[in-house]
Amino acid sequence: MREILVIGLGAGDPEYVTVQAVNALNATDVFFVVDKGEEKSGLLALRQEICDRYITGDDYRMVTIPEPPRDRAAEAYTGAVDDWHVRRAELFEAAILEHLPENGRGAFLVWGDPALYDSTLRVIDHILARGAVQFTHRVIPGITSVQALAAQHRLPLNRIGEPVHITTGRRLAAGLPEGLESAVVMLDPNLACAALDDPDLHLYWGAYLGTPDEVLRSGPLLEIVEEVVALKQELRRRHGWIMDTYLVRREQTVSRAGSQG
Repeated sequence: MREILVIGLGAGDPEYVTVQAVNALNATDVFFVVDKGEEKSGLLALRQEICDRYITGDDYRMVTIPEPPRDRAAEAYTGAVDDWHVRRAELFEAAILEHLPENGRGAFLVWGDPALYDSTLRVIDHILARGAVQFTHRVIPGITSVQALAAQHRLPLNRIGEPVHITTGRRLAAGLPEGLESAVVMLDPNLACAALDDPDLHLYWGAYLGTPDEVLRSGPLLEIVEEVVALKQELRRRHGWIMDTYLVRREQTVSRAGSQG
């Protein structure tokens, strides 16, 4: 039976790749890579760099799968994402049937960790439910942008006795949930924290974490948020895309002053 590996590659730095992931890379016959277009071609180049660095043989193949369009303006957000997953499943299934022989081992390479804000595992569930192709699958965890952000800013994600809350910009727009003093925010194209009018909030922000283009900023939210909004726009214009993650935390006593860059 075919086997599919879902390999977490980390947040961008090739040295974030774990030993387990290196072993999985070297055990793979066919890599399935989603092509997200010219503006994100740098992501494909980083994947290739990781493969070139860690794969010792040359008897593997790369199969590129086009990214299906997604309606990001739809009012029914969950329905639009589900539809996108179904269309992804159809393309992934066709690629597996065409390019991965019986008893072959294929792999999907995932930024960060497959379990955190990534669709690959849900798409695989869709493929298996369709029944046209059977395979086993394993997940290799990776270092997330959340971990990279905390490391680069030299701070723990949680304070003593407090939970770690990870959310999206869409949800943060309504404010921090009651009883929470901090939140890590992903998938936020517009920097929703700019709407939080709280003088005690601090922002710890990072873009392109783990890559040569990495940019960091930190400081009181109300003092630096306009700079970060403008910086996001400039970076998106310069690179054609942006991936950023940030922590907003209420701090009564300031122990980390100023910006980083």
